[in-house]
Amino acid sequence: MASEPAGAVERLAAALTRLPGIGPKSAERITHFLLTGDRDVAAMLAAALKDVIEKVHPCRECFNLTEGAVCRICSDARRDGSTVCVVETPRDLAMLERAATYRGLYHVLGGRLAPLDNFGPEKLTADALLRRVQRGEIREVILATNPTLEGDGTALYVSNLLANTQVRITRLARGLPSGSTLELANAQMLTDALDGRRAF
Repeated sequence: MASEPAGAVERLAAALTRLPGIGPKSAERITHFLLTGDRDVAAMLAAALKDVIEKVHPCRECFNLTEGAVCRICSDARRDGSTVCVVETPRDLAMLERAATYRGLYHVLGGRLAPLDNFGPEKLTADALLRRVQRGEIREVILATNPTLEGDGTALYVSNLLANTQVRITRLARGLPSGSTLELANAQMLTDALDGRRAF
């Protein structure tokens, strides 16, 4: 006998389990909160998700998330356009911005090299970074990939890609513990890492 198709409640709970850090019990708890609490909360969440899906996309310059053609950082004339900090994800960029120390521009790679997960160089935005550097306005590229095996491999790949350009290539200082990620670092650790960057 064929099983009955999942209803709306089951589909919502199943969808929530696909989010990081949410298991079946948490998904069930959130689902029932949305259904038995104030329905306005569920409606606001649905509207916010719809807006994100329809309006947010990568910046055409740095690949940070934005609703416009260019993100607020790239369009800020007060930022130092001669320095570009290369990060793996928009979340890493947000962490560095919270430290409120760095005043240059960014470039989001869209991930890190991970051959075992079929994530190769073709999935990175490194070629777009090279084109930005070749315009001649950038003097320094700070490699701020995470201090992990994959992050270090990605930094090495990017540095090799930029090797024939005139740009200075630096790497975040190891004020960040090896094997950790930027999202776990506090503002002081990120400030120390940026201030103590060295040639790669």
